[in-house]
Amino acid sequence: MTPSAFDPQLVEAAQTSSAWPFEEARKLVARREAALKAGKDKGYVLFETGYGPSGLPHIGTFGEVARTTMVRNAFRLLTNDTVPTRLVAFSDDMDGLRKVPDNVPNGELLARHLNQPLTRVPDPFGTHESFGAHNNARLRAFLDSFGFEYEFMSATECYRSGRFNDTLRLVLERYDEVMRVMLPSLREERAATYSPFLPIHPESGCVMQVPIEEVRVDSATLVWRDPETGKRYETSALDGAAKLQWKPDWAMRWTALGVDYEMAGKDLIDSVKLSGQIARVLGAQPPEGFNYELFLDEKGQKISKSKGNGLTIEEWLTYGAPESLALFMYLRPREAKRLHFDVIPRHMDEYLSFLEAYPRQDAKQRLGNPVHHIHGGNPPPPETVTQAGAASGEGAPRPSQISFSLLLNLAAVANAETREALWAFLRRYAPDVAPETHPRLDQFIGYAVRNFQDFVKPAKHYRPPSVSERAALEDLAARLAALPDNADAATIQDLVYEVGRQVSEYQDFKARGATPERPGVSGAWFNALYQILLGEERGPRFGSFAAILGVPATIELIRKGLDGRLIAEHEAFLAERAARRTA
Repeated sequence: MTPSAFDPQLVEAAQTSSAWPFEEARKLVARREAALKAGKDKGYVLFETGYGPSGLPHIGTFGEVARTTMVRNAFRLLTNDTVPTRLVAFSDDMDGLRKVPDNVPNGELLARHLNQPLTRVPDPFGTHESFGAHNNARLRAFLDSFGFEYEFMSATECYRSGRFNDTLRLVLERYDEVMRVMLPSLREERAATYSPFLPIHPESGCVMQVPIEEVRVDSATLVWRDPETGKRYETSALDGAAKLQWKPDWAMRWTALGVDYEMAGKDLIDSVKLSGQIARVLGAQPPEGFNYELFLDEKGQKISKSKGNGLTIEEWLTYGAPESLALFMYLRPREAKRLHFDVIPRHMDEYLSFLEAYPRQDAKQRLGNPVHHIHGGNPPPPETVTQAGAASGEGAPRPSQISFSLLLNLAAVANAETREALWAFLRRYAPDVAPETHPRLDQFIGYAVRNFQDFVKPAKHYRPPSVSERAALEDLAARLAALPDNADAATIQDLVYEVGRQVSEYQDFKARGATPERPGVSGAWFNALYQILLGEERGPRFGSFAAILGVPATIELIRKGLDGRLIAEHEAFLAERAARRTA
C-alpha cells in the first residue's frame, strides 16, 4: 500500500480532488503549515490507530488501519512526498483484564489474573510471555498479512521506559483542570471516586480503580488506599507504576507522541471531544480526524461481538478478496453500512469494474477511483481475456475481465465443486488463460467455488417458464443450434435480443432507437432467463456467460429448464442437504 513515484498530473489533480482521503489530507496540510508558522513543526506527520489487545484483531481493526493508510497516501501525494509520515499502531496493553474472553483456552488461568495489566497476565495459548504479548503478536501478523506500513508501539513499553513521564508530570501539575473536564461527564456515584490515575498495586499487580487521596506533584507520587485492606500506599505516577484512565490516557498519548491524525468510530464522538479538551489542557492541539459510521447486520442492527451478528474478517476473506474488503471500507465511510455475506460478491464485481476503468481515466478521475486508494496509487493492471476464435479488427470484441458474478453463475450451472472444474470451462472460452498467466482470476475462481458451495447453490430458486417464455426458449435453442460451438459473446447476445423482441410482454417501445417494426427489449426478458435457467433474480451478461459455457452446453441448459430437470435436480439437492444436517 505504498505509493509509486508520483505523476505530476496526479499531484496537481490531488489539490482539488473531492475523494474523502484528499479532503482529510488537506486538513493535515493546513495543520502542518500552521505548525511551521508557529515554529512547532516536528519534521513529520504522525498518524495513529489504537488497538485494545484484550481480544483478537477484527474487521474494524482492518478498517481503521486501511482508511488511515488511505489518508496517509493522499497526504503524500498532496505534498509530492516531501514531508515524512509515520503510522503508529498503538496497543493499549497496560489495561487491566476485566473479564475472561469466551474464545480463548485456559479460562481458569486468566480468571486468576483479573484486573492485572494484560502484559502481566499469563498467555493462555502458551506461546508468549503474556496474554498482551500474544495478542500484540497477532496484531502485527494481522497487519503484516495485508502489507500495511506501520510502527508498533506498546503502552506498557512507553509507560515503563519513561517515554510518557514528562507528559504524566504535566497531568499531575494540571490535575484539577483535567478533573474539571472529566467530572461533568460522569454519573454522580462515579464522579465521587474518580481519578485520572490508576495506580498499579505494588503487591497484587492489579490496576486499581480507587480514589486518590493526595497528588504530590513535587515527588510525582499518588497516595491511595487498598479498598479491601484499608492499607495506605504512596506510589509513583511514573515509569509504569500507574497508568491513566482511557480518555485522559488518549489525550496524554496524543500530547506525548505528537499525534496529528486519528480516526474513531461514531460511538466515540463524546470521548474524542473530552480527550481533545484534555489535550488542550496539556497544551497540545488534538489530532485531526473524522468519526466513521458503525457496521450493521443484514437486519439493520448494530453489530455486536457479544451477539455474534454480522461478519468477521475471517469470514469475509473466505469468500472474498482483501481488495473487496478494502473497497467496502473506502466507500461512504460516514454512512452506516450493512455487513453480511451478500455484500461480498457485489464488492468483488465493483472492484473489478473500478480496476478495468482505471487505465482509461484521466488524472482527476483516477483520484476518485477507489482502486487508487486501495493500492496506494499503484493499482495492478486488469487481467483481460479474449475469446478464442474472436474476429480481429475494428469490430472485434474488446478483451475484458471476467466478472465475479459470471464466475458464480458458471460455477452454479457447471456444478463446479473445484477450481479445476471451473478452469476447464474457461479454457474452452479462452485456451490461453491459466492460473500462471491470470493469478487474480484464479484467486477469484477459488472464491467463486466457495461461494457457490456454501451460499449460491442452496439459495437458488428455479421457476418453470410461462407459455410465451417456453416458446421463446425453444426459439432461442433452435437459433443457438445454428451457431458455431465457439460463437462469440456479442453474436450470442444479439441473438438473445432478437428472440426477446419476438415476445410481446418483453418488448420495449420506449427504448433508445426502438421503432414499431424493431422494438427494444425490456430487462424483464433477461430476468426471466436468469430465473428459469440460473435460479437467480439477476445474472451476468447472458452472451458472455453462454460463450464461456459453450453453445452446446447452453442449449442443454435451456432443455433442462424446459423439461423441469433444473427444478427437480435442485429439489433433490436441498432434500439431501437437509437430511445431512438432520443426521
